[in-house]
Amino acid sequence: MYFEKAGIENTDVTLKTAFNHAANKGIKDIVVASTTGYTAERILQIPGREAFNIVVVTHNTGFKEEGVQSFPVDLRQRLIEHGIRIHTGTMVLRGLGTAIKDMTGGYSEQELIANTLRMFSQGVKVCVEISAMAADSGVIPFDDVITIAGTGRGADTACLIRANSSNRFFKIRIKEIIAKPKEA
Repeated sequence: MYFEKAGIENTDVTLKTAFNHAANKGIKDIVVASTTGYTAERILQIPGREAFNIVVVTHNTGFKEEGVQSFPVDLRQRLIEHGIRIHTGTMVLRGLGTAIKDMTGGYSEQELIANTLRMFSQGVKVCVEISAMAADSGVIPFDDVITIAGTGRGADTACLIRANSSNRFFKIRIKEIIAKPKEA
């Protein structure tokens, strides 16, 4: 599925398409990026979501402001009560490489990889990244998973990915792009 434009208005269709794809392929693990909680909140409206191992991956604490977590505490608790796992950790394609780039004015290998993935779309980059983050924390198998992300707010991208850990980043495989915007 291709959207003409990136954006939050694609969220519900992306989620429905991704969950249907997971069900049709027999995939039980779904990893979803959510920074402000909008996409995570929409997951609670998905019928049959209880059949899946859903992991919501948030930005790291301090992403925008030192010591501040942008994901709402009350929503985190509500998702956990509904059996949805939350992972907050270092972003694979940001972390230390960004700190070095910001300090030296140069570039980092992480940024080069991130920008290469952005050639597909911002959402594809995030889908790959969150699969590594979730695999690193042990909340998904090193196997086929559905990942859902977006451009800015909401979700407009979904991929079928063979997950692996960040230290085996180049063993990660984008097997299918289920949905993405044409312009992102």
